[in-house]
Amino acid sequence: MALPHPDASATTINCAVITVSDTRVAETDKSGQLIHELLLGANHAVTAYVIIKDEPTFIQAEIEKLKERTDVDAVILNGGTGIAPRDTTYDAIEKLLEKTLPGFGEIFRFLSYQEIGSRAIASRAIAGTYQGKLIFSLPGSSNAVRLGMEKLILPEIVHLVGQIHKF
Repeated sequence: MALPHPDASATTINCAVITVSDTRVAETDKSGQLIHELLLGANHAVTAYVIIKDEPTFIQAEIEKLKERTDVDAVILNGGTGIAPRDTTYDAIEKLLEKTLPGFGEIFRFLSYQEIGSRAIASRAIAGTYQGKLIFSLPGSSNAVRLGMEKLILPEIVHLVGQIHKF
């Protein structure tokens, strides 16, 4: 598929990876590791990585810390996007976003539907901007992470960060 406009493909985007989970640790965080690998494979940098509990105040506090960092252009979260009582990532992120990218969640669910069927409706994947940072929130499954990263985030991250910073 052709891109609608050329991007500065040699541009490296500095990313923070946040895994939201009550049970994962670094050794068992397959989705966080996958995001890390895919970013590095696309010549981007991972300048921060953390695993936090699925608590809205923890999620928002981490975003607040990252917004101050000059070495973070984009934040990619995974986990906590479903509808279970402990899934609070969407609620925490949605309240912070200054501009949303509705197409991200819509297209993610469409692509997910093609893979898993109607269960895709339970995903509350979301993206937008906050304080000059691009924020993506993906489900915690490795299949969902791969889908979102390969089909949406990696193809557009340089362009979107460029729009925020106008480089």
